[in-house]
Order: sequence, then C-alpha cells, then structure tokens
Amino acid sequence: MAHAACSGKGCRVLVLDDEPLILLDLEFAVEDAGCVPLTALELSEALAIAEGESIVAAILDVSLSHGQTCAPVAKALAERGVPYVLHTGDLDRMDEAVRNLGGVLVPKPTPAAVVVSRALEGIAHCQQA
Repeated sequence: MAHAACSGKGCRVLVLDDEPLILLDLEFAVEDAGCVPLTALELSEALAIAEGESIVAAILDVSLSHGQTCAPVAKALAERGVPYVLHTGDLDRMDEAVRNLGGVLVPKPTPAAVVVSRALEGIAHCQQA
C-alpha cells in the first residue's frame, strides 16, 4: 500500500546501508510505500545521491565499513532540509555520534516497513523531480 506522502512520481528516498541484505529489504519497503529508492552501499555513493538528486527523505546506517559513519551524508541532507532517520544497531558504541547527528533514531533490528514509515513521517507531499 502506498504511503500517503508518496503518491507522486517524484518521491525519491535515499537508502544507505553497508549490509546488502538490509539494503535490499529497505529498498523493497521503500517501493512498497510507493516511493523510488536510491540505494547506496558506500559513503561516496550516498554523498553523490544526497548532493545531486532530488530526494524527500533518507534512511542512513550510522556505522559503515572502513570505520566510516554517515555523518557527511547527514550533514549534506540537513543543509538541504531533507529529513532522515538514523538506522543503527550500534547504539552503545555510537551513542555520542548518533546524538550529534540529529535526525530520528530507529534502532536495528526494526522491520523495514516501520523504518520507511518513520522516514516518511511529516512529509506532507512528494516533490516532483
């Protein structure tokens, strides 16, 4: 069932996760919500999407491979006023980083449909790309 906010073709959601199976699960949930997923397994891919694409929301894994975090992407999104959720299983280890990033915190494991729903909360309508 399409999310009320995602009735237009321009509803694009960035999904960043370095775990391919989690990324795939979230990708399907974004599609199920009636939106277009723009997926990234790596920080550089997500940054390119965040800076170059018209997106309405994002789901960001906080702790990425090679010791990286989603902080640069979160900052780029915040500067553009794009809402995002922080999807992480490392709450204890990442507590300080998570608090400094802002955004809505959704701990792992949370069903993908719930994560997407939280990412789309507060979006009145989708912007046409």
